[in-house]
Amino acid sequence: MSLVHLHPAAVHFPIAFLIAASVAGLAYIHWRPMEQLRTITWWGMAAGWLGLIVAIITGLIAQGPLPPDAPYRNVLNWHTTTGLILGVLYGDVLYRGWLHNSGKGKRQRTRGKNNQEPLVVTEFLAEPKQKWLLTAELAGGVILVLVSGWLGGQLVYIWGVNVMK
Repeated sequence: MSLVHLHPAAVHFPIAFLIAASVAGLAYIHWRPMEQLRTITWWGMAAGWLGLIVAIITGLIAQGPLPPDAPYRNVLNWHTTTGLILGVLYGDVLYRGWLHNSGKGKRQRTRGKNNQEPLVVTEFLAEPKQKWLLTAELAGGVILVLVSGWLGGQLVYIWGVNVMK
């Protein structure tokens, strides 16, 4: 098996982890803020994002030897674009959540007017100011994962791209 064939093996983990993390995050935000949902959201998203980076790298390697004027190039470009957008989107959520929950972020939130306000530290997923942006990012992430997977399926099952013979 060559490096070209690593991409199909790598894509299933980010698909599963990112969809599960997004659904858990949406359930936490809009249904019940349970500790289990918070844990699934952050750990699943971290695992899915790392897997996504591997899938992106192996995908870029796999497309290297493909002809630039192939009839499926438009589908391939959209598949690549959706994968890169997913990396940025979930990376942004992870980074903002990390900043919010880090020691520095907590210290900044403790400084109220004249340092007289009581400390109220909330989980990033429970921040009222973040509710609708996170909802859009997580729901949009699920849609993009599905679109990217569908485009990848088109490349394999319709065009036969990088199929072992």
